[in-house]
Amino acid sequence: METMLDRSGDRGGIGGAAIPQPLLNVCDTTLQYKTKRQIVTATYEVDFQVFPADRFVLLGPSGCGKSTLLKAVGGFLSPVSGRIEINGVAVDRPGPDRMMVFQEFDQLLPWKTVIENIEFPMVTSHKYTPEEARERAETFLEKVNLSKFRDAYPHTLSGGMKQRVAIARGMAMGPAILLMDEPFAALDALTRLKMQQELLQLWDELHFTVLFVTHSIQEAIILGTRILVLSPHPGQVRAEINAHEYSHENQTCDGFKALQQRIHDMLFAESAHIAGIRPQKGLAHDA
Repeated sequence: METMLDRSGDRGGIGGAAIPQPLLNVCDTTLQYKTKRQIVTATYEVDFQVFPADRFVLLGPSGCGKSTLLKAVGGFLSPVSGRIEINGVAVDRPGPDRMMVFQEFDQLLPWKTVIENIEFPMVTSHKYTPEEARERAETFLEKVNLSKFRDAYPHTLSGGMKQRVAIARGMAMGPAILLMDEPFAALDALTRLKMQQELLQLWDELHFTVLFVTHSIQEAIILGTRILVLSPHPGQVRAEINAHEYSHENQTCDGFKALQQRIHDMLFAESAHIAGIRPQKGLAHDA
């Protein structure tokens, strides 16, 4: 496995300060699920860490286990080997410290208004009082520029607006980590660009932690501070890449294009040797 991220260099403290502990620790995790005919191995011995305020992207081809990994972090699927921890505690069930934003537009409750959708998980989890939930819902509706649609029902909203509501609902819960499963994949190109920009603006303001799944190399580089590149099925770690220096503004620069091509070669070369990588455990740091 190749890596272009030196963790010790990126996360070393100033003047001997303590290195931050990972918020999410995925250690040698193998995931399987059953179909009618067989047991499918989705990922094999996947290992990575997510630190506070990371925008960590899982990138790989269709069927490599990206979404399965996200579901496991969410507590909806248990590893057959390895472990997943949030703040040092093993994940064994869903919880309000992890909120999901899905690709589908129908993730909102159709019989509830926009603001009621945002309030619902806060109240039902008993994490906030109804009064606190209403205040937080109003705050995050304003952050995603949907305050004037607070009393609208989901069927009256566009796809992009529904995704904004889903993001506001997730953020309002105050989770330790926001889990986003290709949330912009079903949007048209212009709306997708706008949603990417709005997500980055929201992160600039709040510095939340996000684990983001995509199969778009360009989107991964733009949105991610760090990118985990997964091999085709079953998903194994091919590289962990530092991408914090790139954005929409510099995607035409030589560095962006070179990284885009390098990741493309990892994903689509005829063999691992053509891409200059070997799918094996352990990190060979390339600073």
